[in-house]
Amino acid sequence: MISSSKLKSVDFYRKIPRDLTEASLSGAGLSIVAALSMIFLFGMELSNYLSFSTTTSVIVDKSSDGEFLRIDFNISFPALSCEFASVDVSDVLGTNRLNITKTVRKFSIDTNLRPTGAEFHSGTTANIIKHDEQVEEESVEGSLTLTSRNFDKYSRLFPITVVNFYAPWCYWSQRLKPSWEKAAKIIKERYDPEIDGRIVLGKVDCTEEGDLCRSHHIQGYPSIRIFRKGSDIRDDHGDHDHESYYGDRDTDSLVKTMEKLVASLPAESQKLGLEDKSNGTEYRKRPAPLSGGCRIEGYVRVKKVPGDLVISARSDAHSFDASQMNMSHVVHHLSFGRKLSPRVLSDVKRLIPYVGSSHERLNGRSFINTRDLGANVTMEHYLQIVKTEVITGKDYKLVEEYEYTAHSSVAQSLHIPVAKFHLELSPMQVLVTENQKSFSHFITNVCAIIGGIFTVAGILDSILHNTIRLMKKVELGKNF
Repeated sequence: MISSSKLKSVDFYRKIPRDLTEASLSGAGLSIVAALSMIFLFGMELSNYLSFSTTTSVIVDKSSDGEFLRIDFNISFPALSCEFASVDVSDVLGTNRLNITKTVRKFSIDTNLRPTGAEFHSGTTANIIKHDEQVEEESVEGSLTLTSRNFDKYSRLFPITVVNFYAPWCYWSQRLKPSWEKAAKIIKERYDPEIDGRIVLGKVDCTEEGDLCRSHHIQGYPSIRIFRKGSDIRDDHGDHDHESYYGDRDTDSLVKTMEKLVASLPAESQKLGLEDKSNGTEYRKRPAPLSGGCRIEGYVRVKKVPGDLVISARSDAHSFDASQMNMSHVVHHLSFGRKLSPRVLSDVKRLIPYVGSSHERLNGRSFINTRDLGANVTMEHYLQIVKTEVITGKDYKLVEEYEYTAHSSVAQSLHIPVAKFHLELSPMQVLVTENQKSFSHFITNVCAIIGGIFTVAGILDSILHNTIRLMKKVELGKNF
């Protein structure tokens, strides 16, 4: 066995008997300062160990969410009717999807962006609307000409008033005119306004009666509206409770539609609305927009290539007056990729405070054409999108988000004005990685702090002690 005396010989910390040591006030002061310094530096090191630090790198996009990108949006157009509002997407690869409805919802709003009713359902309409063949002879004027002076009078006089809002320059209005006048003449003969008086067909020239057409939120020509006596209700928003007709425009279809409307009167005389209870496809009706604005919300999926998200007025059987189109809009929400929950976003900001500040850059911004810009104004937004990925120290992917920059402009257009969002996706992505600190490194730093301060304090104490002794010898006059 190793004796205790031999074991003591390897002691690194040999002790000096207490009787041989001397305490001093300077040493006590330095000890207190050293102890406080150790506590302060230990706290700083502990705070640094518990804090998060990250490194940012740029790498080639290695997205795990496939080839498609989801775009969520909620945008209000105070001067675009839900009747014709269309969401389209296109890209450089040739994708061209028009009037997306499956994942998009529309709500009528007034000029102050206040909702004026339930969700507006566009319904389904045929791609090709039937018209009469062109006739050589001059068509007979059978419909009643309505103006702002007599419109209310006739709409309240007859149980049913069907009105064609048209523009003489419109191609589709010209195609409708012969069949409309013939149908009006036939209905007038069958239901004489002076004898029967159950229905009358009228027409409004929107180039002459612009205020009347705007009051009924007419934005596309021709627009056929069905009014029932007592149903034209105006509230604080100026809403009109009536229906639009989207069926075929040949004479036979129009006459059948009017016959069905008249036939519904006895059974539904107490109702303000008109329901289509027929199983046929001769005509299609749905409520007319309650106001002239529309809030469009939903999402679309696009390929991760340069492309466009376009919101415009679109119809296969209507014409639009480009000078009257106003594509002013307010972006309530526009983001890319998966939606971030508040909890996830708070965790992300805990790691890197500036993440999440640019993934909704356009939110709450308004782009209003007050007519100072003139007519035919297209509003464009150029968005450059970059994916950001945050990974924790344990290789756990905390979040994937898309941030973007936005530059907006207005431009005069030769075509129908639109609101266009140009999408430019970066092939690179930003990778934010949490730097996890090792416990061994923390312990090493703590030991270095304690040992370093203890050693430096000992050196200072020795210098101070020897200096004091020297000064005392000088005072006593001793030689050395």
